[in-house]
Amino acid sequence: MDVFVLSKAPIMSARPVSYPVIELRRYTLRQGSAGPFARYFETWFPEAFQQLGALALGHFVERGAITRFTWLRAYPDMAARLAANTAFYDGPVWQEHRATLNHFILDSDDVLLLRPLYPGAALPTLPAVDPVAEPGGAQGLAVAHLFQVADGKLDACAAAAETWFSAYGGDGLVEAGVLATLNEANNFPRHPVRTDGTWLVWIGILRDEAALAALQPCCEGAARALTAAGLLAATPELLVLDPGQRSRLRWMPIPDGAHDTRIPC
Repeated sequence: MDVFVLSKAPIMSARPVSYPVIELRRYTLRQGSAGPFARYFETWFPEAFQQLGALALGHFVERGAITRFTWLRAYPDMAARLAANTAFYDGPVWQEHRATLNHFILDSDDVLLLRPLYPGAALPTLPAVDPVAEPGGAQGLAVAHLFQVADGKLDACAAAAETWFSAYGGDGLVEAGVLATLNEANNFPRHPVRTDGTWLVWIGILRDEAALAALQPCCEGAARALTAAGLLAATPELLVLDPGQRSRLRWMPIPDGAHDTRIPC
């Protein structure tokens, strides 16, 4: 029997390609369509992106917002973003399936263009879900804590937030990455990105509901402290994300007999 834990070893190793240009994409779907949309998405698209030099790092349904489908797409650089998006959206996979997917989508413009906040804060390139070792599909859940930063306050906000992020730990939780707005012109204007401010985003991977319950008070404390310090332009948003069956970003399995190298946070 597999024991589902997340080792920091898979996260910190096996990064043959760096993907520092990241889109956090939040789609609003028709009522009741998140499940079918996720199945179509993960059946047809992840490998198509990968063959073109992009990567779907993870895809999720947001708890408490069942019409929301959220996913992370990443690229080696902005030139690769333009090339991959042009090839995909002008190519045969999207042309064949776009009518089916677009039928479900009410809005696809809630997109943050992001970068790692500092070296080492990039999201992991986890291996694809193994259909034999992980017959139940992706396990665990993810959390994204979104902070809209007050004008000119990113460095101060990031420094203050780091104290709180260091407390976002404990058994059953691993920090996946810390991201900030990438201040580059959108070179694929067919897909708008948000330009309404600067963002700081913390992303973690959790084993279970107990880990989520332990994390939430820390998230609430961070929101209160950063707001009181005048570092934010709006109320932070905490996204609880249930992974799709084939989401790369997930709680990783450790096979029987393997050594659990998880480092306590």
